[in-house]
Amino acid sequence: MSEQTVNHTNEYDASQIQVLEGLEAVRKRPGMYIGSTSSSGLHHLVYEIVDNAIDEALAGYCTRIRVTIEDGESICVEDNGRGIPVDIQEQTGKPALEVVYTVLHAGGKFGGGGYKVSGGLHGVGASVVNALSDWLTVQVFKNGNIYEMGFSRGNITQEMKIVGHCEPEQTGTKVRFHPDPEMFEDTVYHYDVLYKRMKEQAFLNAGLTIVMEDRRPGQERGETLCYEGGIREFVVELNHRKNPIHEDVIYFQGDRDSSTCEIALQWNDSFEERLESFANNILTPEGGMHETGFKTALTRVLNAYGRDRKILKEDESLSGDDCREGLTAVISVKLENPQFEGQTKSKLGNSEIRTLVDGIVSDKLEQFLEENPGVARQILDKAMTASRAREAARKARDSVRRKTGLESGQMPDKLQDCNEKDPSLCEIYIVEGDSAAGSAIQGRDSRFQAILAMWGKMLNVEKARADKIYGNDKLYPMIVALGAGIGSEFNIDKLRYHKIIIMADADVDGSHIRTLLLTFFFRYMRPLIERGYVYSAVPPLYKLSRGKQQRVAYSDAERDAISRELRGDNPDAKVDISRYKGLGEMDPHELWETTMDPEKRTLRRITLDDAIQADEVFNILMGEEVEPRRAWIEQNAQYVVNLDI
Repeated sequence: MSEQTVNHTNEYDASQIQVLEGLEAVRKRPGMYIGSTSSSGLHHLVYEIVDNAIDEALAGYCTRIRVTIEDGESICVEDNGRGIPVDIQEQTGKPALEVVYTVLHAGGKFGGGGYKVSGGLHGVGASVVNALSDWLTVQVFKNGNIYEMGFSRGNITQEMKIVGHCEPEQTGTKVRFHPDPEMFEDTVYHYDVLYKRMKEQAFLNAGLTIVMEDRRPGQERGETLCYEGGIREFVVELNHRKNPIHEDVIYFQGDRDSSTCEIALQWNDSFEERLESFANNILTPEGGMHETGFKTALTRVLNAYGRDRKILKEDESLSGDDCREGLTAVISVKLENPQFEGQTKSKLGNSEIRTLVDGIVSDKLEQFLEENPGVARQILDKAMTASRAREAARKARDSVRRKTGLESGQMPDKLQDCNEKDPSLCEIYIVEGDSAAGSAIQGRDSRFQAILAMWGKMLNVEKARADKIYGNDKLYPMIVALGAGIGSEFNIDKLRYHKIIIMADADVDGSHIRTLLLTFFFRYMRPLIERGYVYSAVPPLYKLSRGKQQRVAYSDAERDAISRELRGDNPDAKVDISRYKGLGEMDPHELWETTMDPEKRTLRRITLDDAIQADEVFNILMGEEVEPRRAWIEQNAQYVVNLDI
């Protein structure tokens, strides 16, 4: 594990705890501090406490962290770091342990010399978790003693006191807390969500051991995570469903002043790139200066090498997209004062990091290519093939535009557009089949609802490059209708609708169509999903009638409940129940009432909470390999509902 030294002294005491402000607002506006009070905010509490332990690991003192979901949904996080200071903090006259857990923006990360590099929310974490827990107990192992304090909703319930003794050399912190049910919509923790985050942190901190355990009755499980290879093993994990074109993961590291950088990369034979970047162990999904430095240097070095070796002609040039096709890379930087930008604070803005990363990639990638000419040739061949495919895609796009007259802005024949021009007010239904589309066109509200008809099975883009997509008679009309382009040309500012609704039958064929469309959006228009613009319509499964009363049901349980309701006090009354075989069976009025009326319909928003998992599932289900797909189906067949045979 790469170590960071602590300023001035290895001692961690109250003089290094700086206080900025109080704790009043947390319970009034929890979303400001943890994002939301939904499941994501609930799990964020755990991340904040774990981040404090990882800061100790970054400082070179913590080697082991244990995270336990206890019976009753409480959480325990234990580390073997230096232990939170327990002496008196001069600014407040209180024990530093009390200050850390009761004062917002109090911690060792504000110039007090406690940490050079840290993640988390800069001292917000411990006190916010305390404020949002109905009980919290913290124990500190230090000076041969076990110190303990107790809290409830941010208030002290037990003053700090010594409750036992430990070995003189033993140090660390143990935090147990229970999320406040008054503050959260749900207080049930999901092992898989926490496990994914802990695994990511173990990859990012080579040699750090993180033990994840679930002790809830009937759910007992656990795993020890430790990766001596660090982010090299992260790349292997990300690529394990792919076919790498070179055996070993390429790895660079370097530092300048107080900043460090690690990069691991490996190309595979797929068409998409996967770039995961982190700053102080915090995921930066919007990228930033570290990604910019990496991309710029990678493109420059590969072009220079190709020309020097006469692999590329003097007038030939590879684009950044060409160089990164099939690339899986992890970039991890650590720096003293990270500046996060963007709406969700997920973009790194420190310009000095761009210079650091650019320099490391320039020097070390050039050296690697010189020393490994066979691998270098494989990488260049992959990029050159991508370049030729990009040119073929451009020609295919231009050819289709000329043949169809779409360069003039003409919309496809299958699109029945809406009258509204403001994209934020417009929605488009992508409907399979002419009969269903006909009903949708007649039943819609043409002021803001557009209908695009599709027919038959569309192209599986997991197995196709962009030039094939532009020439596809089902996909290209959709690309034109949405108006934002695809792939590297995608521009979400040109999008013509902010609700893109997939409306397919509630059967296996409909599920297949949805999967194909989502694969396409995921690969070539991913910002649509990231922005929350993609939805799936939920058509009813059953129609129930008794006399003049008619109702629809969206599930078997709802069908049974409505049936009982229609019978009322007469159990023997006959209720006619029919299963909708498809959207095409519904008349325009029914389709509007059940599936398209904003006042009554149900829409499922497609989210990208877990891009890595989504990428893996798409690759398994839609890729070339048969065995992983068969294994996935066998493992998940038990969860299939509403299967039509």
